[in-house]
Amino acid sequence: MLRTGIAFVTIATNLLDLFPFSPDGKHMTDFNPAAYRILAVDDDALILELIEESLLRSGFQVATVSSGEDGLDWMKREGMPDLAVVDINMPFGMDGLEFCTQVHNFSDLPIIMLTAVENESTIIQAIETCAEDYVTKPFTPGEVIARARRILRRIGPFPFPLEALTRVDGNLSIDFAGCQAIVAGTPVSLTPTETKLLYLLIRSTAKPLNTDYLLRRLWPHDTFHHERLRVYVHRLRSKLTVDPDQPKYISSVRGVGYVFDTEELSVNNFSEEE
Repeated sequence: MLRTGIAFVTIATNLLDLFPFSPDGKHMTDFNPAAYRILAVDDDALILELIEESLLRSGFQVATVSSGEDGLDWMKREGMPDLAVVDINMPFGMDGLEFCTQVHNFSDLPIIMLTAVENESTIIQAIETCAEDYVTKPFTPGEVIARARRILRRIGPFPFPLEALTRVDGNLSIDFAGCQAIVAGTPVSLTPTETKLLYLLIRSTAKPLNTDYLLRRLWPHDTFHHERLRVYVHRLRSKLTVDPDQPKYISSVRGVGYVFDTEELSVNNFSEEE
């Protein structure tokens, strides 16, 4: 049971009554929290306990760690979570912003930041650099749950089981935290940017991603031309290909961008060529 050193107010309002439909028109009961695992990172044991109990009661899978370093180690052992809830201010070791920056070097993991800082510039920095959303301490459990649901409903479940090695098919598995692919049984090193690009593409398997969207997610603070993205796609294709004459997984979509798929695409405007 939670200790009573801090008073928290429980939200009694049922979210289903407030927002009965998701943006795609589906009823919220289509959302299955059990399909998602959330990693909470905070050096305050009380806050971790509150978050864990609240999310578990809502049906999510939950893991907790007390530092950014432990969070990175957890990802290497267990694989990527679907969402992270991260305290921005952890005075010992890696703080929340540094942890999120490192994670976003090799992935596009959605993150909710927790902050006791009311400084607007700090909140803006968190949102602009790494956070999908933020919650100010003290907070209600229902606020974290509502924000987690909103983000995960928008993104949807990862199409393949998130484990230390995420298995795509019989020929391809990905270690996102380790920046490595296993291609036909052979380990292949990936750069952090290649890994993040692959994460973005796999997360939207069979859904073409716009080139400008990929540029914004890969290099949010820089201006790059489409040619740089084409170079990274070409390198990534080469690393994931056993037979250079029959490249797999990443296809170009004329006038749109790129799509990841595990089967041969038959739509006419999809091409394996640059």
